[in-house]
Amino acid sequence: MRASIQFRKDRNLFFVQWYDTPNKKLYKVYRYKGEYMYNLKIAEKLLALMQSDYESGTFFIEKYMQKSVSDVVPYLYEWLEIVKPKLSPATVKDYNNTIKNHLEPFFNEHPVLLSEIRYDLLMKLMNSINRSGKGKANVMYCLHRCLDFAYRSGRITSIPPFPEKSDYGIIEPAIQWLPEERQMNIINAIPEEHRSIFLFLKYHLRRPSEAMALQKEDYDPYQDVFIIRRTISARKLVERTKTGKQHIIPCHSSFKPIIEQIKRESFQILSPFFFTCPTGRNDGKRYTHTIMSKLWHNAYEQAGEKISMYAGFKHSSCSQYINERGLSESELQIITDHARLESVRRYAKTEVARKRELMERKIIRFKEIRDSSGV
Repeated sequence: MRASIQFRKDRNLFFVQWYDTPNKKLYKVYRYKGEYMYNLKIAEKLLALMQSDYESGTFFIEKYMQKSVSDVVPYLYEWLEIVKPKLSPATVKDYNNTIKNHLEPFFNEHPVLLSEIRYDLLMKLMNSINRSGKGKANVMYCLHRCLDFAYRSGRITSIPPFPEKSDYGIIEPAIQWLPEERQMNIINAIPEEHRSIFLFLKYHLRRPSEAMALQKEDYDPYQDVFIIRRTISARKLVERTKTGKQHIIPCHSSFKPIIEQIKRESFQILSPFFFTCPTGRNDGKRYTHTIMSKLWHNAYEQAGEKISMYAGFKHSSCSQYINERGLSESELQIITDHARLESVRRYAKTEVARKRELMERKIIRFKEIRDSSGV
């Protein structure tokens, strides 16, 4: 490496001349933080910075050849393109929207280098995001993953501290769920030819996207288990689950007669999917979010309810196990295959009707004691 400061009389400005010995290539750097260097002290500052990066092993000539003041936005898109094969289609779409709608406008307005991002700037970014607390956290998580990648790649020497969880003002909404009787009223309102996939969700506590992606080979009749190993993400079949973990789920005894029915009917169709939609138009006649959501919406309206499909199954079935069948949180964790116990604790909150029942029971018991004592 050989470097020196030069002056161009025709433009009346300074530049750093940097010779990369291994590549035998000469570079001329005219800008510092996006601005031409008309002052010798600025050029000396740039040269010192380049030499410091070179000695610490974090030198990339591209960092200094940028014409824009900031290298953050180009790097965000570069990072997303590199990690795209490891992400689900839905995550790629979400990150792309996050960068385009939130990170790019902010860093264009507040131009800095990757290495110059600090805590105070991150707080300013968080406060500028016009989303809920959870939405703000998702945007910041995207940026954190990018900076972590930059750190591992040697682009930056450290990751700045991010806002703490309490800074986002996240309010956890109460779980909406239905008792089993009301849940079954909705399921029974679904046309019989479509009912099996919804009953699968009720009894096995899986995501709708996993049920749609379930294939015939994923049911092991010898062990009588379902192997959850793929999902639907952004309308595409993905050969992995959301968490990347395979789940072995025993077949519920109440679902056994349905399996026999499916074997007699849909297994005769030349499709790899376990559940096939009679009106499906895609390859394999698999169910889609659009089809299932429409069926669910029509059914809950007919039953006089209003609840999302996810809450109507995952939330409802989990809450029923704890609040109606008396399972402990750890027992529910075994059934759902959650990695953390905290993930199932929200299902332990009883509904208003259950609280009222317990309150009334207390009042009745008090009256019985009072009457028996003759007070």
